[in-house]
Amino acid sequence: MKLMKTEDAVGQILCHDITQIIPGVKKGPVFKKGHRIAPEDIPVLLSVGKDHIYIWEMDETRLHENDAAEVLRSLCQNEYMTASEPSEGKIELTAETDGLFLADTQRLFALNSLGEVMVAARHSGFAVKKGDKLAGMRVIPLVIEAEKMEKAKAAVGTEPLFRLIPFRPLKVGVVTTGNEVFYGRIQDAFTPVIEQKLAEYGCRMAWHTVLNDDHEKITAAIQEMLAQGADMVLCTGGMSVDPDDKTPLAIKNTGADIISYGAPVLPGAMFLLAYAQGGQPVCGLPGCVMYAKRTIFDLVLPYLAAGVPVTRQQLAAYGNGGLCLSCPVCTFPNCGFGK
Repeated sequence: MKLMKTEDAVGQILCHDITQIIPGVKKGPVFKKGHRIAPEDIPVLLSVGKDHIYIWEMDETRLHENDAAEVLRSLCQNEYMTASEPSEGKIELTAETDGLFLADTQRLFALNSLGEVMVAARHSGFAVKKGDKLAGMRVIPLVIEAEKMEKAKAAVGTEPLFRLIPFRPLKVGVVTTGNEVFYGRIQDAFTPVIEQKLAEYGCRMAWHTVLNDDHEKITAAIQEMLAQGADMVLCTGGMSVDPDDKTPLAIKNTGADIISYGAPVLPGAMFLLAYAQGGQPVCGLPGCVMYAKRTIFDLVLPYLAAGVPVTRQQLAAYGNGGLCLSCPVCTFPNCGFGK
C-alpha cells in the first residue's frame, strides 16, 4: 500500500473500501476496494473526510484485475463473440450468431492449472443460439503479478481457446428406405422428424425419395443427389444387421469414405457416418432417430451443420456420457448426454 494525497490519486486503485455515512439515510461503502479513481470521485472522497488515501502501489510488474481480465479475454475470444466490459474483474463472452461452440479443453486445463487465473466455459461441442453466454473469466487476486499473465499467455499460445462456427444453410437429400414404407404398408414417420431436426440448424430437405430395400437403387439415389448439389445426404432406416437391411452396403458402394459404422451411443448404436469424395456427409440413421427424443444424430448434427468434420475418435469418445437416460422431461443439451 501507498499513502497518497486524494487530489493526486486519479487513475490509482483503492486498496480498501471507503465508507460514507449520511445520518438517518445510509452507512456503507461509497467506493469499494479495487475501484479505479476517476476525476469526479475526488470531491466525493474529500466530502467523506479522505484528504489522504491508501492506494495499491502499481507499477509495470503488477496488473489490476480488470486489466488482467482483458488479457484473459484476448486469449479466449474469437470470431462471432462479444465481450462484456470488465465488471469487478470479470469479463463474459456472448455468442453473436447461432453456431457450434468449440473449446480447446487441453489448453483450457493448462491455463486453469496455473492458479490465480480462471476461465469457465459452457461445454464444448454443442449448439448455441445468438445471445447465449459462452464463457466467463477473471483473475482471483485484486492485483496480479504481470509475470503470471505472461505464463498464462505461454500456456494458451497464439490461437484463441474458443471457436464459434456459424451453421450453414445446407441443402439436404433424404433417402427413405424400407419395403414397408415403399409398398405403403406403413406411413413414413421418419421424414417429418428429420425435417424438424434440420430446421433447428437452418437446413432444409431439398431432395427426397422413397425406395425399397434394393441397395443398387439406394446407391444410385445417393449419387444422384450428390451430383445435383446436395450438401449432405441422409438415409433413414435399413441400418440393422437383418438380411433385408441394405443401407450400409448401399452407402459403401457410393465410394464414400466410411468413418464409422456403429457408435457407443444409446440410442443410436447402428449409426453410420461417411464422407463422399467431395466432402459431403452421408449418414445412415437408425430407426431410433424417428422415435427417441435425442440420439446420436443430435450429437453429430451440429458438427455437420457447421462443416466441422466428425472423426472416428470423436465418435468413440461419446461412450463416456453416451447413454441417454430418457428423462420424462427432456432438457437436452442441458444434461449429461454426450458429455
